[in-house]
Amino acid sequence: MLIEDWRFWAHAAQLPPAGDWSIWLFLGGRGAGKTRAGAEWVRGQVAAGKRRIALVAPTLNDAREVMINGPSGLKHVGRDEDRPIYESSRRRLVWPNGAEGYVFSAEDPDSLRGPQFSTAWGDEFSVWSHPQTTLDTLLMGLRLGDAPQLALTTTPRPIPAVKSLVKRHGVAITHAATTENKANLADAFLPAMQAAYGGSLLARQELEGLLIEDPAGALWTRKDIENACCPGPVDPQRIIVAVDPPATGHDRSDECGIVVAGASGEGSDRTATILADRSFGPAKPSAWAEAVGAAFDGFEADCVVAESNQGGDMVAAVLRAARPGLPVKLVRASRGKRARAEPAAALYAAGRVRHAGRFPALEDQMCAFGSPEAGSQSPDRVDALVWAVTELLMTPRGAPRLRSL
Repeated sequence: MLIEDWRFWAHAAQLPPAGDWSIWLFLGGRGAGKTRAGAEWVRGQVAAGKRRIALVAPTLNDAREVMINGPSGLKHVGRDEDRPIYESSRRRLVWPNGAEGYVFSAEDPDSLRGPQFSTAWGDEFSVWSHPQTTLDTLLMGLRLGDAPQLALTTTPRPIPAVKSLVKRHGVAITHAATTENKANLADAFLPAMQAAYGGSLLARQELEGLLIEDPAGALWTRKDIENACCPGPVDPQRIIVAVDPPATGHDRSDECGIVVAGASGEGSDRTATILADRSFGPAKPSAWAEAVGAAFDGFEADCVVAESNQGGDMVAAVLRAARPGLPVKLVRASRGKRARAEPAAALYAAGRVRHAGRFPALEDQMCAFGSPEAGSQSPDRVDALVWAVTELLMTPRGAPRLRSL
C-alpha cells in the first residue's frame, strides 16, 4: 500500500544515496527526520536479507527510547506483521524473518569488539562519548556478507571525528535542514526555535544542519575541548555548583546555567574538572533552584557559587526557599563576559581544566563564544563554567568567606 511505501513519503535526504559507498552520513537539523531515515534504511536492509545488524547510540537509553521505541524508531516502521520485538535482557531486536539487531552504547566502545555484522546504524554520531574509537571498532566488525554498509545519522558538530569522516573515501553525504521535515513537526516548533536562536551560529548548526568550523574570534576551539576530555573516575578535593541564573522567570526567559566542577591538587598544579552540565531552560525560579539543590546533593558539593548581578536578593531568596541552609557564595561581575572568560580559556590551553565527559550543548556554546557569528544570545552555560573555573583556580585562599543562607 502507498502508506507503507517509504520512498513515496521521504524527502530526498532521507533516502540512501545512489552509487557505491560504505558509509552513508546523513547530516540534518533537529527534527529533520534523521531517526526515521535510519530506521527505514535498517528495515530495507532486513527485507534485503541482512541478518546481523549493529545499532549504536550515544547511550543504551538513547538506543531504547529513540532508535527502537521512539515514534520513528524500528518498532514503529513498516507493516505490523514485519516489525521486530525487543528482548531487553539481551539488548536484542528480533524480526519475524530471523534477522537480529544488537544494541550498543558509544560509552563502551570495547563492547563492539568480537561481534560481527552485515550492516549497522549509528545515531547521533556527533555526541558519542568516544566517536572515533567507537566508529573504528564498529567498522572492524562489519565483515559479514558482500559489501556491508553503515548508516550514520546526526546533527553535525565540528568535532574532529566528524570533520575526518566527511573527507573519508567511500562516505556518501546527504543533508537536510529542519524545515524540510516541517510537515511532521508541531506547528509551534519552528517559530519557537527561530525565536530562540534566530540567525545565530547555533541555529545554522542545529536547525540548518550545517557543519560549522571554529568561528574566528571564539575563545575556545574544538581542539581545546578534545584535549580537555578525559572520561573516567575523578576524586576532587572540593566540589562546587556554579550558577548563572536567568534575569526573568517566564516562558521566554533565558536558560539557567548550572555547571558542577571539582578541583584537585595544590598551587600551580591545581586542576579543575567539569563534572556535569545541568543547565536548562527556559527556567523559572523554583525550577532552577530545585535543579541547583539536586546537583548540590547528587555530587555532595561543598558550596554553590551564584552570580548575583541579576538581582542578588532574588537569587538568595529563591535558593533559600529550595534548600534552607544551603551554603552559597554570591559573586558579582565587574567586567564584561569576554574579559571574565579569557583567563578561564587560558587555563584550558594550559591543560589545567578537564572534562569528565562530553557535554555537547556546553561545548557548542564554548566554541561559539566570543565570535561575531555567535549573535547576542546569552551564553548561560559558559557563564556558569567561567564562574566555576574562577572559583576553583583563580580565587585566592582567604577570599571572602561563604555565607550560609
